[in-house]
Amino acid sequence: MNETPDITPEPRDPEPAPAVSRRRLLGAVGAGAAVAGAALGAGGAVLATRDDNGGGAAANPAATTVPFRAAHQAGIATPSQDRLCFATFDVASTASRADLAELLKTWTAAAEAMTAGKPVPGDVGDLNAPPDDTGEAVGLAPGRLTITIGYGPSLFDDRFGLAARRPSLLKRLPQLPGEDLDPANSDGDLCVQACADDPQVAFHAIRNLRRLGFGTVLPRWMELGFGRTSSTTPQQATPRNLMGFKDGTRNIDATDGSMMGEHVWIGDDEPQRWARGGSYLVSRKIQMRLEQWDRDRLGDQQDVFGRLKSSGAPMTGQREFDTPDFGAKDSAGQYVIPATAHIRLAAPENNNGLRILRRGYSYTDGINPETGDLMGGLFFVAFMKSPDRFITLQRVLGQHDALKEYIQHIASGLFVAPPGLSAGQDWGGQLFG
Repeated sequence: MNETPDITPEPRDPEPAPAVSRRRLLGAVGAGAAVAGAALGAGGAVLATRDDNGGGAAANPAATTVPFRAAHQAGIATPSQDRLCFATFDVASTASRADLAELLKTWTAAAEAMTAGKPVPGDVGDLNAPPDDTGEAVGLAPGRLTITIGYGPSLFDDRFGLAARRPSLLKRLPQLPGEDLDPANSDGDLCVQACADDPQVAFHAIRNLRRLGFGTVLPRWMELGFGRTSSTTPQQATPRNLMGFKDGTRNIDATDGSMMGEHVWIGDDEPQRWARGGSYLVSRKIQMRLEQWDRDRLGDQQDVFGRLKSSGAPMTGQREFDTPDFGAKDSAGQYVIPATAHIRLAAPENNNGLRILRRGYSYTDGINPETGDLMGGLFFVAFMKSPDRFITLQRVLGQHDALKEYIQHIASGLFVAPPGLSAGQDWGGQLFG
């Protein structure tokens, strides 16, 4: 199926109201004022200070936290963590504007606590109510947990009075070459990206936000990612994707403020002031035809990517970070880096300087019961100041990239990730104004 799904969420039956009032969490909103005043910025980390109730050991050097409150949301410029849990939600048909605003306020308090390495706040020990925290992260290091929220185009319809606050470039992605999208695993009113160095910590974050959303939001789809497929700082080693190639060698350096301002952060030209300093998030589930790839000869694999598999160096260089020479030709007059090579078609030099920040992960869905093939690939996540950047790149890649023989885009989503929160601010107040 090549038609882009309609952005109006399918009607779903309402869920039962939560047994525990969310109001018990709201006192935690604004508790990060001191953190906000001393925030390290989007890439910084500090040692966690869990108390005895929170579990974990502050002396553990791995027990690091990323500030929740800053000019930009964490989880974008933050150095990429090892694991991902990404989920989307639709607002229940029975939920009101006030319900959604209250939930976003509740989510803010919970997210701020969890990213600080603490359990979801509440009345500890109330035997007549479910626990305020599901408990599976007790004793685990925070693992640089970040929780990043985004809003889909469908949220800005007439249900909650948000139509006039829709960011100017937030609209459904057009149909793109070579995609075969599953509507059940695409889009959504809201998305939440939880990244951490521990998969259980990331899953715990999504699980608790979903639990707090009972009666207000309904889960639409979720993806678990392992093995990050891109580096966002020069200090990180370049990882490999499931095809065995180094991935993201020429990614944006997220520590470069000038580069991020030029390519990633929504600027002052955006009419919606509340969205300035945010970013557009594109997610794509890309299935790899792994059995077909594993039977291909090494020389062709390298031609597909335009890089040497062993070192990651461009085919015109010796080391990974050597600048590709796209004009170099061999003795037969053919380009050393083929015309259909992935790095040539995606290169900023060949796209008028266009760049996006990639934060993708590998995924697996097990084994296809009919063919016995391994089901896995790339869960592509990227941030950019305009969705047109992704659309432009994908139109080129979808038509000419040699890699398209071995991959299939099967799910998609576009969201606006708002800027970070200041002291005392919450996601509900930020969205509704």
